[in-house]
Order: sequence, then structure tokens, then C-alpha cells
Amino acid sequence: MSALSAVIPRDPFQLLTISLCVIGIFLATIFGLALVPKGKPEQKPSTLQAYLKFFYACFVKPHTGDETGNQQDALESFYKAQAEVYDATRTRLLRGREDMLGLVAAQLKHRAEVGLISQRPVWVDIGGGTGHNVEQMGEFLSVPDFFRSVYVVDLSPSLCEMARKRFTRLGWQNVKVICQDARAFRLHEHESEAHQRKQKSLQGQIVRDLDENADAGGAELVTMSYALSMIPEFYPVIDSISSLVSSNGLVGVVDFYVQNQIEYQSRNYTGGVIDRHCMWISRVFWRTWFEIDRVNLEAARRDYLEYRFGTVISVNARNNFFGVRLPYYIWVGCSKHHGTSTAKLAEIDAAATESPYLSALDLQTGPVQTDVEVRSKAYESAIVNLQSSLPLPSTWYQNHHWRIHYDESLRKHTRFNNSYIYAFTWEDDRADARLLKVTPDDVILAITSAGDNILSFALDNPRRIHAVDLNPTQNHLLELKVAAFTALGYADVWKCFGEGRHADFRALLIRRLSPHMSSAAFQYWLQNGPGVFSTKGKGKGLYYSGGSGNALALVGWLFRVLGLSAEVQTLCAAQTLNEQREVWRRSIKTVLHSRLLTWAVLGNEKWLWKALGVPPAQRDMIEEDYRKQADFDADATTPQAAAPPRTHTSGHAVYEYVLATFEPVVTTTLLSTSNHYYLLALLGHYTPASHPTYLSPKSHLKLSRPAAFHGLRIHTDEISEVIARMRPGTLTIVVVMDSMDWFPREGKQALRQIRALNRALKVKGRVMLRSAGLRPWYVGVFEGEGFACKRVACRVPGSCVDRVNMYASTWICTKERSIEQEDVKLNLRKSSMGELKI
Repeated sequence: MSALSAVIPRDPFQLLTISLCVIGIFLATIFGLALVPKGKPEQKPSTLQAYLKFFYACFVKPHTGDETGNQQDALESFYKAQAEVYDATRTRLLRGREDMLGLVAAQLKHRAEVGLISQRPVWVDIGGGTGHNVEQMGEFLSVPDFFRSVYVVDLSPSLCEMARKRFTRLGWQNVKVICQDARAFRLHEHESEAHQRKQKSLQGQIVRDLDENADAGGAELVTMSYALSMIPEFYPVIDSISSLVSSNGLVGVVDFYVQNQIEYQSRNYTGGVIDRHCMWISRVFWRTWFEIDRVNLEAARRDYLEYRFGTVISVNARNNFFGVRLPYYIWVGCSKHHGTSTAKLAEIDAAATESPYLSALDLQTGPVQTDVEVRSKAYESAIVNLQSSLPLPSTWYQNHHWRIHYDESLRKHTRFNNSYIYAFTWEDDRADARLLKVTPDDVILAITSAGDNILSFALDNPRRIHAVDLNPTQNHLLELKVAAFTALGYADVWKCFGEGRHADFRALLIRRLSPHMSSAAFQYWLQNGPGVFSTKGKGKGLYYSGGSGNALALVGWLFRVLGLSAEVQTLCAAQTLNEQREVWRRSIKTVLHSRLLTWAVLGNEKWLWKALGVPPAQRDMIEEDYRKQADFDADATTPQAAAPPRTHTSGHAVYEYVLATFEPVVTTTLLSTSNHYYLLALLGHYTPASHPTYLSPKSHLKLSRPAAFHGLRIHTDEISEVIARMRPGTLTIVVVMDSMDWFPREGKQALRQIRALNRALKVKGRVMLRSAGLRPWYVGVFEGEGFACKRVACRVPGSCVDRVNMYASTWICTKERSIEQEDVKLNLRKSSMGELKI
């Protein structure tokens, strides 16, 4: 011990010095081994060597290129030591590149199919480095066959050399590597068509710059992958992109970012802000960290990009990189002026408002004497943006104009917590078709809900369908279904909405569905869809999501606790009504009528309302009918001794209502073949023998036609707000489901909506509604406001009003006279009387 003590110094400074020396020698040895080439020159370094070189170049090696003040020298100083291992070390760090390529590839294919761009487009990849992006594009498109020319532009000679080797190995002759400052790259110097176009445009003009004037001959695609954040003078580079891209071309960018919501919350052109905000600590840390490697994360880069172009799709994501969440974004844009002419905007807006200018879009609808100029909120926001030299809201740049722009920041939308309530629709589409008899001349307005009823109406090919819902995510679900019918074959549509599961949902969303969706809807499903449509785990799938999914999960849990899971499976597989009735009577019905379950339901009324989703006004209707029936039983001359005693509690009233709903359904409709509503509630999915009409192969043929949804407009707003901005007397059918039940009797909401419906409907136009009441109080309001009301279906004990049997009555209210005209006449009469008095 004494000898050892003599060797080891006791001075702490000496200990620290020795430790640092040991660590230095260790690191030097490691870096030496990493940097010394081993084996054949073309042999790739090992993973360990690759990451050691990456660490050395990023955090240890001095940036000698800064001394000259030349950007190329600075880049070369940073990349030369790691060019060989660049691709191997960026796979986990630079997430989102493949997603961006998939999105632009899907957009390009769609635009080529509809003739908006050349069948063999030109692609410029700015900051393309080693050419990794171009090779990865091969996963989505055949680069040699699809593109006429591809230009990889980068300022680092070392990375460009790696790119040339890559394309020599691949044998792609149409890919050219240009080692040049992106600010100076001009397409007409390399493309003959662009050069000819440039010469023609400059005849007799003074040459002020080298831009292509963004016309024919420009690039149909310009991309930047983690390059914008590394360019010091980014303004001229973004400006140069606008001259490179053609009028119908696309720009795709993926990069790191940090931003505060205060900076963008008042903008309506960003395409959605899901997960865009970064916490303070995240903003400070990542901005400081990346500055070490000359990467700049200030928000101005992304902001200017969004200002100079129109946003088609925008995504905010996080890369879980070694346990930390690194923010990055994917952005796909187009020319800011693409389709922004006032005439074009008015034409698109006409279908949203049924305006008198609709003749430009739909020759079947002509002007009438009562025509007034009406505009939607979306049109008004577009005009405001144009007057301020801002891009239009993102929905105006979509390939389809199904979705109408809305302000996602409003409290009335955000209160739904970015979640839908209904994953399926509890409205019997067969009953709707029988009662309404939709024709090609009809203009329909209906509540979106889960969108099933909207698709059923689309099968009858009416002139226009206005889908309205205040909850944005309900409309996101409808958009997803419409996009699926537009882009997918029947097998994939069935997996998504028949089984409610799809193992490749994320790939389908990016590669096939994205060109047919608004940016907000795409963001929502990219964030939530993979989990919603997951094939892993029990109790997963579309129909176990949303508020209604919670109810299905609760039903399944209840049957498992009660040991009835096997009986439920037998009930759903029954092939005859007698077999189904037997299963119901011997087990399930007995449990539903048990004292234990009755006590559990009645014991906590607050839980009852939350579980069933019964609003107070609708609950009052159920109680009122229950009391009337109780009073009738008490006054009846027929002995009622055998009847169970009734109590006047709201819980008991709803409980009896629910039992009266289920019993006739099970005893009169066969779940396995003709009642998919309750089959779904029990199984969590549809079957090939029992499903909604829109999910049949025959329906897919109709709904997948190119013009199947030409007349669809999706509004995110209240019904009253939508119809207030429509030409009077244009709607022929309005379907409000049971929404009128939600209005309080003492308020004026029902009266205002009914008067608005009278204004928007044609004479003989119809409102169809369902109610939990046998005769809801607001029917009298309809009758007092120019409607003739008829109860077309009524639930009686032991029978079904329809296959759902959830509502006590169904009504059709037909407009007989115009309240608006009567008000005008009344005002004129009052005015005349006043003049006579004077």
C-alpha cells in the first residue's frame, strides 16, 4: 500500500490533469482508428466508424472555412470530413424526408393524370447533397421514367462528388449534379425548353434578371431537405424558387424548426397548426444547440416560405431522437397566385352559397327574381388576404374544393378537443331513402356526423350536398372517406371502414389519399390515423375511437364482466330470427332486466347522462312522454297489477326508453344480415353480409367515379350560419337528425333556425328530423313558421320505427309558404299605415 501511495499523487490538480490526459489519449486513439481508412478504398466504414466521424466533424473539428467569409468554404470545412458517412449517420436524425417525397410524388402523379403538369416533369432538388433524396424517390416513382430531368444543386464539392458516384452506380442518365450556389441556379441555362421560353419572353424587353417568369418550361417540382436552415441568405433562395417552379408546379420542404404560437396564431394561410407550437425550453435549447453547426432555426425561414407560396399541405412533427423530441416540419406548397383570380374564387364560392352566379359552374341552376349576391366566410377571408398580398387560406389551393375554409382557432371549434364524437352514424339510410326519394335535381343540406349518411345521399347523385358540422374532426372523418373512395380500390376501403383496421394506413394516407384531402384533415389523420386504424391489440380500430367508441368499449367490457361474450358472438352469427330471439331471451335479456344492472344505471344519474350522451333538453322530452304514459296506465280501466311499478325519476325514464329501443330490434330484425347498426355495436366492425349501403362493391363503383363528389361541399359551422349565407329558396331537402332536441324550450335558438330554414328552402322543400319525443314541442314552432308537419314514423311498443329504433318519432316538415315574403309585405303594410296616419 505504501508503494502505491507513493506512485499516486495526492494533489487534486495533478489528479485532474492525469485524468484529462487519459481521456484525451483515449479519444485520440478512437478518432485515429475512425479516420484511418481500412481495407479497400471503396469499402464502406463500419457503423461505429461512421458515427465517430460524424461526432468528430460536428462537435470537435474546427470550422476553418469561416476564415475566408465564403459560404462554400464553410460548408466544405464542415462536410468534407464526413461526406463518406453522411447518409449513414443522417437516417435517424433527418426524419420526414421520405414522407415529404411521398407527399410530393402523390401530388405530382395526380396533377399529371388531370393534365395540370407535363407527363415528364422537371425536378430541382436544392441542397441535394449526396443525392439521397433522388434515390429515395425511387420508392414512390420511377425516377428515370417519370422525370424528364432531375437537378441536384448543392454548394459542397465533397457532397456533390458523392452524388455523382451514386447516380453513376444507379445508371440514371437524366440526373445532373450541379455544384453551385442555389441563389444563382437558373433552369434555362440547363433546360432547352426553359431556354426557348426565356428567349421568347425577353424579345423586345430589357433584361432585369435571369428568372424564368414562372411560366411554361419551369420546374414542376422544387424540393429542399434540411437545407433551408443551413443557408445564411435564405430570402433570395426562396425568391429564386418562385422563379424556378412552373405555374402548376409544387415546392416540397422538410426541415427543423422552433416557433411560438404568438407568431402565427392570427394567420389563416398556414394550413393548420396542430403541434406547431414549441415550448420555451425547446425553442431556446434547440436554437442554441444547432447554432454550433451553423444551422439556424429562427421562425423567419418557414414564415417567409409560407408567405411567398400557397400552402397545400403542412405538417408539424417530432423526431424522438435518442430520447429527446426534436421538432421538424414538412411543407408542400404551390404558386401563391395559383387559381387566385377573383372570377375563379367566385366560381368556387358559388357552389358553397348556391349563389346566383352558380350558372358559371352549374348550368342547371339559373338566376331567379329574388337573387341577391351572397358570399361565404371563406370567400370573404380570401379577398382580405388578396388585398393584403397574403396567400389564400390553404383550402383554396387544394385539388378538390370539397372542404370550405373555416377559422380553426375559434372557441366553438376548439371546444371539441380535436376529437370526433361519432365514428359511425345512427341514422337508417334505407329509411331516409324511402322517405325522401332523392332526385338529381335536389340540393341537400345535412349534418355530417360520421359522414355515412352523406355518402348514402351521394349514391343518388343529387345536384349538391352541403355537409355541415360544427366539430372540425367530424368533417375530417368525412374527408377521409371521400378521399378513400376517390383514390382506393374496394379492398382497401373495406379494410378501413368495414373492418375499421388497416395495417398500412399511414402509407396509404401519404401515397394515395393526401392529394384528395385538405391540409387540416391530412394533419389530423397523420397524427391520429395510425393509432385509430391499428391492427394490433384488442379493442382497436376506427369504431373504438371517438366518443361513440368509448360506448362500444363499455358495452364490450360489460358483457365480458357478465360472462356473456360467447352469447353475444352467437347472437351476431344467428342466421334466423328464431335463433336470435332464443339467444336474447335465455341470457342477454335476463341480465339487462336484472336488479343489479337496474340499480347501477339508476344509482348515478350524472353517470347515465355522460355515458349515453343525452342532453338535458332531450332528457326532458323522454321524461315527459314517460310521465304521460304512467298517467295513462294509472287511469286505464284495464287492470295493471302485472305491470312493474313506475317511478318518476329521470334515470328510470331513460332506462325504460333504452329497453324499448333494444327489445324490438332483436326480435324483429336479423343482425347478421340486415341490421349492421347493432352488429357494429356488439362486434366493433361490419361484416360482408351486414354493412352500410355505401360499403357495398356496387356502391364503390358509383362513388369512385371521377365526378362522384363534384357537388359536395363540407362546411365547418352551425347550420344557421351556413344557410344564412345561401341564396334564398335553393335548398330542397334539409336533414337535421335529432339536433332540434338539443334546443332548450325556453330559448329562441329553435325559432331562429326554423325561420332560417324557411328562408333557405324552396316552397315544398322538406326538413326531415328525428326526435326522442313522440311529438316534440318545436313541431308547433315549425307549423307557426310556414311548415306543414307530418309524423311519418312513430315508435310503438313491440315494433321498430326503423332498423336503429333509437328515436320515438320521425317527422317531415314541408315548407308551404315563405315567411320572408310575408315579413316584407307586413313591413310594407306597416309603412303604408304610418304614412296614412301622417
